[in-house]
Amino acid sequence: MSARLADSPPHGRSEARDRLLRTASTLFYGEGIRAVGVDRVIGEAAVTRATFYRHFPSKDDLVVAYLRSVDGAVRAVAEAAPEGAPRLRAVIGEMGEQSCSPGFRGCAFINAAAEYPDPDSPVHRAVAEHRAWLTALFVRELGIAGHPDPEQAAAQLMMLRDGAMVAGYLADAARARETLVRGLEGLLTVS
Repeated sequence: MSARLADSPPHGRSEARDRLLRTASTLFYGEGIRAVGVDRVIGEAAVTRATFYRHFPSKDDLVVAYLRSVDGAVRAVAEAAPEGAPRLRAVIGEMGEQSCSPGFRGCAFINAAAEYPDPDSPVHRAVAEHRAWLTALFVRELGIAGHPDPEQAAAQLMMLRDGAMVAGYLADAARARETLVRGLEGLLTVS
C-alpha cells in the first residue's frame, strides 16, 4: 500500500517527529528506502540532526516507523468495515484503488523486503509482522464468510494481492485491480 498517514498526529507525538515521518514516508515510497539518506530527510523535514536522532536513533528505526504507519492505515480500513466478506471487500477494494492511484509504486512492504532481505533486520521483521497480520486477517474473515478452507483461500488471496501490487505498478493498474477484486469474489463464492 502507499504510505498514507493520518491527518492528525496521535496524542503525545511531536510535530517534528510527525514531519520527519511524513517526509521520510514520501521519499522512501517515491524513491526507495536505501536511495534516501538521513541528511535528505532532515533537510526536507526542516529539523535539526539532534531532533532527528531524538525521535529515531537510527535510519532503520525511521524505516520501521514508516512501515508501521502504512500498516496502521491498512488496519484502519479493516477495522472500519463489518466482519467477513464486507471487511475483505473493503481491504481488497482499498488495495485495488491504491494500485490505480497516481504515483503508485507498488506495495511499500514488498519494496522494503526487496531492499532489506536479511530476515534478522528490524525492517524485514516489520514487513513479516505486517504480512502475518494480513494473512491472519484473511484467514479469519474468510472463515467468518463461510469459506470451507480459509487457510488455503487466504494463501491464494495473499498471492493475488501480491501480484496485483506488482502488476499495478508494472502493467495495467486497472486490470490488476479488476483481477484482484474478481479473485476475492471467486474465493467468496466457494463459501
